[in-house]
Amino acid sequence: MTAQRQQRNISGSRPLFRRVFAAIALAALMMPPVVSRAATTGRIITDRFSGLAIDGFDPVSYFVDGQAQLGLPDYEAAQGGVVWRFRNEGNRASFLAHPEVYGPQFGGYDPTDVARGVTVAGNPRFFAVIEERLFLFSREESRDAFKADPARYLARAEARWPALQDDLPE
Repeated sequence: MTAQRQQRNISGSRPLFRRVFAAIALAALMMPPVVSRAATTGRIITDRFSGLAIDGFDPVSYFVDGQAQLGLPDYEAAQGGVVWRFRNEGNRASFLAHPEVYGPQFGGYDPTDVARGVTVAGNPRFFAVIEERLFLFSREESRDAFKADPARYLARAEARWPALQDDLPE
């Protein structure tokens, strides 16, 4: 390739690159801003994509049905800075009347990890209802250890939770 052709190819590609870059930048500026469906907080386990507390599981179903069940979009409620889903209107009303009873303890963080001084998100599928309170665990082994001696883990977790909670984003 001659020097003259090389120069023509280099100078010819720059305007094209600038036009493509300008078009992309303009398109990005014209896009509507992304609006979150829910205000989220680090103090309650919330799905970062959907904004739903405890991945959209119905917190009341753990008590009523004894199992983890997904809530429905028709029965949502905002409480504690996050959006909760429920299976039916009765569960929704019960939760709104007593969120401190039905909401997961430690914001849904694994109490065995909280007892160790760290915050690890609980999985809504690994749960236990102990002393009329809901606890979520990050893994089955944590749940089994907790259920074997809940008093030991609860004493440690409750002592460490205030400091850990202060470090979580609001």
